[in-house]
Amino acid sequence: MAGGEDFETGSTIQESLDELLYHILQGLASKASNKLVITSVAFQDHITRSLLHPDFPLSDPLLRCRRKAPRKRVEERTLRAQDHQDDREYVLDSAPPPLTLAQKLGLVASPAGRLTEDEWTQVKARSVQQGDSAQPCAVCREEFRLHPQVLLSCSHVFHRACLQAFERFSGRKCCPMCRKEQYETRVIHDAARLFRHQSATKIQACWRGYAARKRYRKLRKSICPKDKQLRRKFFEAKLQELNDSFVRYCHTDTEAFLSDINRSLSSSRRVFQQLERKHVSEPQESDWDRIQSQVIHRGVWDCPICLTALCSPSLPTEAGTSSHQQRRCTMLLSCSHVFHQCCLEAFESFSIESRPSCPLCRSVYHKKLI
Repeated sequence: MAGGEDFETGSTIQESLDELLYHILQGLASKASNKLVITSVAFQDHITRSLLHPDFPLSDPLLRCRRKAPRKRVEERTLRAQDHQDDREYVLDSAPPPLTLAQKLGLVASPAGRLTEDEWTQVKARSVQQGDSAQPCAVCREEFRLHPQVLLSCSHVFHRACLQAFERFSGRKCCPMCRKEQYETRVIHDAARLFRHQSATKIQACWRGYAARKRYRKLRKSICPKDKQLRRKFFEAKLQELNDSFVRYCHTDTEAFLSDINRSLSSSRRVFQQLERKHVSEPQESDWDRIQSQVIHRGVWDCPICLTALCSPSLPTEAGTSSHQQRRCTMLLSCSHVFHQCCLEAFESFSIESRPSCPLCRSVYHKKLI
């Protein structure tokens, strides 16, 4: 408040001096009837106050700087807290300086007046139509998001920190986009509202997608599809769930249970094989003749094991057989299959069963040397 009182006091003193100087010059003009003196003094005052020393203080500049520095930092912290607390829009520019004598006499054009609320509404509508808040900042090329945002009287939008940095390094107050000078600045929150709306939309979309996927998975588990392949997979999954639940709630050891089943199956298989072998009786002589006639009728003269020709006094021989092949004995099985004796004995020696089966038809046999 002290700084404000100093500013108001300084303005009042300056206005009093201007009025006193004006009355003195009027008196001189009336006596001397010379307007040139008034004009020159007015121009000199305007140049001194506006062009050469625009920030010349009325009191000690050092004391004024010492007073204003803490106040400026406090104001910045207050404005920053207000930006985060509410969405209130306000103008950042300070009050315009008082008019000089030349401006009061009409010798120099007066500065443009402050924009009204209606004019700010039109500027903001033009900025919204251009979509500046939805685009990145023209200075740093980053999204606005929740950072402080300012709107210029030329309808361009920037980060507040970016605009201050641009003004500090350029040394003049000029718009970075259209180069308009002596603009007014207003704090807005359009980009923050747009960012909150987009964030809420993304959160809602993610939640709706999660709810839809969860409901779809639940429906897939409860409703049987109409497609044949999907229906088969559906019932396979149901059966797998039942098996898993059975194994989960089974109090016995699963591995021991399965090993018992395997032992039972192997013992049952051995019993059936023994019963099958007992029921196979040895063929009579007439049966061997019938079996031999079946071999002759089939016309197979090669051993299925070694794939060489069979030779026997009871079986016809092919031309071109060697004496070594004729000396190899032939064995006739009760299943009407013929092998070399040495080949069959080698097969029986490598068989793991107590009574081997035929290499071709896997049936229990009786054999006869022919």
